Amino acid sequence: MGQPPVAVLFDLDGTLVDSAPDLARAANRVLADHGRPPVDYARLRAVVSKGGRAMLAVSFPDFDEAAREALLPVFLRYYGEGLADESVIFDGVDALLAALDARGVRWGIVTNKPEGLARGVVDGFGWRTRCAVLVGGDTLATRKPDPGTLLHACAQLGIAPGDALYVGDDLRDIEAARAAGMPSVAALWGYREDGDDPHRWGADRVAAHASEVLEWLP
Repeated sequence: MGQPPVAVLFDLDGTLVDSAPDLARAANRVLADHGRPPVDYARLRAVVSKGGRAMLAVSFPDFDEAAREALLPVFLRYYGEGLADESVIFDGVDALLAALDARGVRWGIVTNKPEGLARGVVDGFGWRTRCAVLVGGDTLATRKPDPGTLLHACAQLGIAPGDALYVGDDLRDIEAARAAGMPSVAALWGYREDGDDPHRWGADRVAAHASEVLEWLP
Protein backbone atom coordinates (compact mmCIF):
# COMPACT_ATOMS: atom_id res chain seq x y z
CA MET A 1 0.00 0.00 0.00
CA GLY A 2 1.12 3.54 -0.74
CA GLN A 3 -0.06 6.61 1.16
CA PRO A 4 -1.95 6.04 4.44
CA PRO A 5 -5.71 5.88 3.87
CA VAL A 6 -7.94 8.83 4.65
CA ALA A 7 -10.85 6.52 5.46
CA VAL A 8 -11.25 2.90 6.52
CA LEU A 9 -14.19 0.77 5.42
CA PHE A 10 -15.09 -2.47 7.16
CA ASP A 11 -17.14 -5.54 6.50
CA LEU A 12 -19.52 -6.12 9.42
CA ASP A 13 -20.07 -9.78 10.31
CA GLY A 14 -16.80 -11.52 11.05
CA THR A 15 -14.80 -8.29 10.87
CA LEU A 16 -16.25 -5.84 13.36
CA VAL A 17 -18.88 -7.98 15.06
CA ASP A 18 -19.03 -11.63 16.07
CA SER A 19 -22.69 -12.04 15.17
CA ALA A 20 -22.59 -15.83 14.86
CA PRO A 21 -24.52 -16.53 18.10
CA ASP A 22 -27.54 -14.45 17.07
CA LEU A 23 -27.47 -15.69 13.48
CA ALA A 24 -27.17 -19.32 14.58
CA ARG A 25 -30.11 -18.87 16.93
CA ALA A 26 -32.19 -17.58 14.02
CA ALA A 27 -31.20 -20.54 11.84
CA ASN A 28 -32.08 -22.98 14.58
CA ARG A 29 -35.49 -21.35 15.03
CA VAL A 30 -36.19 -22.01 11.36
CA LEU A 31 -35.08 -25.61 11.86
CA ALA A 32 -37.40 -25.93 14.85
CA ASP A 33 -40.29 -24.65 12.72
CA HIS A 34 -39.70 -27.68 10.50
CA GLY A 35 -39.37 -30.12 13.36
CA ARG A 36 -35.63 -30.47 12.95
CA PRO A 37 -32.92 -30.47 15.63
CA PRO A 38 -30.37 -27.66 15.90
CA VAL A 39 -27.29 -27.74 13.68
CA ASP A 40 -23.87 -27.87 15.28
CA TYR A 41 -22.85 -24.30 16.10
CA ALA A 42 -19.34 -24.66 14.65
CA ARG A 43 -20.77 -25.63 11.24
CA LEU A 44 -23.00 -22.56 11.16
CA ARG A 45 -20.30 -20.23 12.47
CA ALA A 46 -17.90 -21.20 9.68
CA VAL A 47 -20.20 -19.81 6.97
CA VAL A 48 -21.55 -16.67 8.67
CA SER A 49 -19.54 -14.33 6.43
CA LYS A 50 -21.06 -15.99 3.37
CA GLY A 51 -24.52 -14.87 4.45
CA GLY A 52 -27.92 -16.20 5.37
CA ARG A 53 -28.23 -18.32 2.26
CA ALA A 54 -25.06 -20.19 3.17
CA MET A 55 -26.32 -20.74 6.70
CA LEU A 56 -29.60 -22.12 5.35
CA ALA A 57 -27.67 -24.38 2.98
CA VAL A 58 -25.89 -25.87 6.00
CA SER A 59 -29.16 -26.13 7.92
CA PHE A 60 -31.25 -27.59 5.10
CA PRO A 61 -28.85 -29.47 2.79
CA ASP A 62 -31.69 -31.58 1.41
CA PHE A 63 -33.68 -28.53 0.25
CA ASP A 64 -33.11 -27.20 -3.24
CA GLU A 65 -32.11 -23.57 -3.77
CA ALA A 66 -35.67 -22.36 -4.35
CA ALA A 67 -36.93 -24.02 -1.17
CA ARG A 68 -34.13 -22.50 0.89
CA GLU A 69 -34.74 -19.09 -0.69
CA ALA A 70 -38.32 -19.27 0.58
CA LEU A 71 -36.95 -19.68 4.11
CA LEU A 72 -34.71 -16.61 3.93
CA PRO A 73 -37.33 -14.00 4.91
CA VAL A 74 -38.26 -16.03 8.00
CA PHE A 75 -34.60 -16.44 8.93
CA LEU A 76 -33.99 -12.70 8.57
CA ARG A 77 -37.11 -11.88 10.59
CA TYR A 78 -35.99 -14.12 13.44
CA TYR A 79 -32.52 -12.59 13.32
CA GLY A 80 -33.99 -9.08 13.29
CA GLU A 81 -35.75 -9.82 16.57
CA GLY A 82 -32.39 -10.14 18.35
CA LEU A 83 -29.67 -8.37 16.38
CA ALA A 84 -27.29 -7.79 19.24
CA ASP A 85 -28.57 -10.05 22.01
CA GLU A 86 -25.48 -12.26 22.08
CA SER A 87 -23.32 -10.67 19.40
CA VAL A 88 -20.08 -9.07 20.60
CA ILE A 89 -17.37 -6.85 19.16
CA PHE A 90 -14.24 -8.75 18.18
CA ASP A 91 -11.20 -8.29 20.37
CA GLY A 92 -9.34 -5.09 19.53
CA VAL A 93 -12.10 -3.59 17.38
CA ASP A 94 -13.31 -1.13 20.00
CA ALA A 95 -9.77 0.20 20.47
CA LEU A 96 -9.26 0.36 16.70
CA LEU A 97 -12.40 2.41 16.13
CA ALA A 98 -11.53 4.69 19.04
CA ALA A 99 -8.07 5.25 17.53
CA LEU A 100 -9.60 6.11 14.16
CA ASP A 101 -11.92 8.61 15.83
CA ALA A 102 -9.03 10.14 17.78
CA ARG A 103 -6.94 10.54 14.63
CA GLY A 104 -9.78 12.02 12.62
CA VAL A 105 -9.86 9.10 10.20
CA ARG A 106 -13.40 8.49 9.05
CA TRP A 107 -14.65 4.91 9.05
CA GLY A 108 -17.67 3.17 7.65
CA ILE A 109 -19.25 -0.17 6.89
CA VAL A 110 -19.87 -1.95 3.60
CA THR A 111 -21.66 -5.25 4.16
CA ASN A 112 -23.79 -7.74 2.27
CA LYS A 113 -26.19 -7.80 5.22
CA PRO A 114 -29.47 -6.01 4.36
CA GLU A 115 -29.09 -2.35 5.18
CA GLY A 116 -31.93 -2.26 7.70
CA LEU A 117 -30.45 -5.11 9.71
CA ALA A 118 -26.98 -3.61 9.48
CA ARG A 119 -28.27 -0.32 10.85
CA GLY A 120 -29.87 -2.23 13.71
CA VAL A 121 -26.50 -3.74 14.59
CA VAL A 122 -24.78 -0.36 14.33
CA ASP A 123 -27.39 1.17 16.62
CA GLY A 124 -27.09 -1.76 19.02
CA PHE A 125 -23.40 -1.04 19.52
CA GLY A 126 -23.83 2.73 19.73
CA TRP A 127 -22.03 3.48 16.49
CA ARG A 128 -24.70 5.54 14.71
CA THR A 129 -23.02 8.91 15.10
CA ARG A 130 -19.51 7.52 14.62
CA CYS A 131 -20.03 5.50 11.44
CA ALA A 132 -19.51 7.90 8.53
CA VAL A 133 -21.17 5.72 5.89
CA LEU A 134 -23.14 2.47 5.84
CA VAL A 135 -23.85 0.51 2.69
CA GLY A 136 -25.82 -2.73 2.88
CA GLY A 137 -26.29 -5.65 0.56
CA ASP A 138 -29.60 -4.26 -0.70
CA THR A 139 -28.60 -0.58 -0.87
CA LEU A 140 -27.76 -1.03 -4.54
CA ALA A 141 -28.73 -3.64 -7.12
CA THR A 142 -25.34 -5.32 -6.67
CA ARG A 143 -23.33 -6.52 -3.71
CA LYS A 144 -19.84 -7.87 -3.01
CA PRO A 145 -17.82 -9.25 -4.76
CA ASP A 146 -19.11 -6.61 -7.18
CA PRO A 147 -17.23 -3.38 -6.35
CA GLY A 148 -20.31 -1.19 -6.63
CA THR A 149 -21.05 -0.90 -2.92
CA LEU A 150 -17.45 0.05 -2.13
CA LEU A 151 -17.45 2.64 -4.89
CA HIS A 152 -20.77 3.98 -3.61
CA ALA A 153 -19.35 4.32 -0.09
CA CYS A 154 -16.38 6.29 -1.43
CA ALA A 155 -18.69 8.55 -3.41
CA GLN A 156 -20.69 9.22 -0.24
CA LEU A 157 -17.46 10.13 1.56
CA GLY A 158 -16.20 12.23 -1.35
CA ILE A 159 -12.93 10.30 -1.71
CA ALA A 160 -11.23 8.23 -4.39
CA PRO A 161 -11.28 4.44 -3.88
CA GLY A 162 -7.51 4.38 -3.70
CA ASP A 163 -7.62 6.70 -0.68
CA ALA A 164 -9.63 4.21 1.38
CA LEU A 165 -8.71 0.91 3.01
CA TYR A 166 -11.12 -2.02 3.14
CA VAL A 167 -10.95 -4.63 5.90
CA GLY A 168 -12.85 -7.90 5.52
CA ASP A 169 -12.77 -11.55 6.48
CA ASP A 170 -14.09 -13.18 3.31
CA LEU A 171 -12.71 -13.70 -0.19
CA ARG A 172 -15.58 -11.64 -1.61
CA ASP A 173 -14.39 -8.66 0.43
CA ILE A 174 -10.92 -8.80 -1.07
CA GLU A 175 -12.24 -9.40 -4.59
CA ALA A 176 -14.54 -6.37 -4.29
CA ALA A 177 -11.74 -4.15 -3.02
CA ARG A 178 -9.41 -5.24 -5.81
CA ALA A 179 -12.08 -4.55 -8.44
CA ALA A 180 -12.68 -1.12 -6.90
CA GLY A 181 -8.97 -0.24 -6.93
CA MET A 182 -8.95 -0.08 -3.14
CA PRO A 183 -6.19 -1.42 -0.84
CA SER A 184 -7.40 -4.27 1.35
CA VAL A 185 -6.68 -6.14 4.56
CA ALA A 186 -7.77 -9.74 5.10
CA ALA A 187 -8.93 -10.18 8.70
CA LEU A 188 -7.79 -13.52 10.10
CA TRP A 189 -10.00 -13.23 13.17
CA GLY A 190 -13.20 -13.73 11.17
CA TYR A 191 -15.17 -16.74 9.98
CA ARG A 192 -13.68 -19.32 7.63
CA GLU A 193 -14.49 -22.79 6.40
CA ASP A 194 -11.88 -25.52 6.37
CA GLY A 195 -9.66 -25.00 3.36
CA ASP A 196 -10.11 -21.22 3.18
CA ASP A 197 -6.68 -19.58 3.03
CA PRO A 198 -6.77 -15.77 3.35
CA HIS A 199 -3.08 -15.62 2.44
CA ARG A 200 -4.07 -16.69 -1.08
CA TRP A 201 -6.84 -14.14 -1.57
CA GLY A 202 -4.53 -11.41 -2.87
CA ALA A 203 -5.10 -8.86 -0.11
CA ASP A 204 -2.49 -6.14 0.31
CA ARG A 205 -2.10 -7.10 3.95
CA VAL A 206 -3.18 -9.91 6.26
CA ALA A 207 -3.92 -9.05 9.89
CA ALA A 208 -4.17 -11.53 12.75
CA HIS A 209 -5.60 -8.93 15.15
CA ALA A 210 -7.59 -5.73 14.71
CA SER A 211 -4.81 -3.68 16.31
CA GLU A 212 -2.56 -4.42 13.33
CA VAL A 213 -4.73 -2.25 11.09
CA LEU A 214 -3.37 0.77 12.95
CA GLU A 215 0.05 0.07 11.47
CA TRP A 216 -1.15 1.39 8.10
CA LEU A 217 -2.79 4.54 9.43
CA PRO A 218 -1.37 8.06 9.79
